[in-house]
Amino acid sequence: MSLFITALIFIFVGSTMILIVPIGLLAFLLSLCGLRKSMSIVVYKVAQGWALLLIKVIGCHLTVKGQEHIPKTGGLCFVSNHSSIFDILLILALVGRPLGFIAKKELALIPFLNIWIFLIGGLFIDRKNIRKAIRTINKGVQRIKQGSAMLIFPEGTRSRGRGLLPFKSGSFRLATQAGVPILPVAISGSYDVFEKNYRVVAADVSVSFAPVISASIHGDKRKELSDQAYETISKLLEAQSTH
Repeated sequence: MSLFITALIFIFVGSTMILIVPIGLLAFLLSLCGLRKSMSIVVYKVAQGWALLLIKVIGCHLTVKGQEHIPKTGGLCFVSNHSSIFDILLILALVGRPLGFIAKKELALIPFLNIWIFLIGGLFIDRKNIRKAIRTINKGVQRIKQGSAMLIFPEGTRSRGRGLLPFKSGSFRLATQAGVPILPVAISGSYDVFEKNYRVVAADVSVSFAPVISASIHGDKRKELSDQAYETISKLLEAQSTH
């Protein structure tokens, strides 16, 4: 039965993603006509609605804390632990404002997913080419300086149930170069939704948003900022495990 449900969920994900692409593309074209800000909100709302619907269809038991800490406007970097592909959907559903994220270049080869990553403001990075990677980071910095939000996964890869992995301080370059605050996010239970057994499960999932960490820590103090974010997320994960 679980295999059947998993297959149905994947069919649902694929079909709905394809069906809403025209809406996103129309919004993108309108953004080129001087409606960039309003269309970014439209694209986000469509993506958010899709993410919320998917969470409901899967039947996850979701616990959310700290959404009041999320600034509604202004440049911001969300910094989250990353144990599952489901994490991005959770953050899309819950942050309540447009945001992009840095995606590995391989995702640019996946039809329809690549379109949506682009439409919501995602950037594809080639980590094996330093020059190209720096250009991608600089694009993200410019977007943040213009008041956008970006999502960072400083572990550098999915932890896949191995707990909180060490942070790569270089991943905080987006925040430090843009001079904006970061907002730590802790997610637990998302690995159980699919990747633990490669079956879709209505797991218990917790998402906690911490108060922002000031941008006064920047530049050559990137390691200090990384350590502070790591400690904050670690404490949030520990609190989630006790409830």
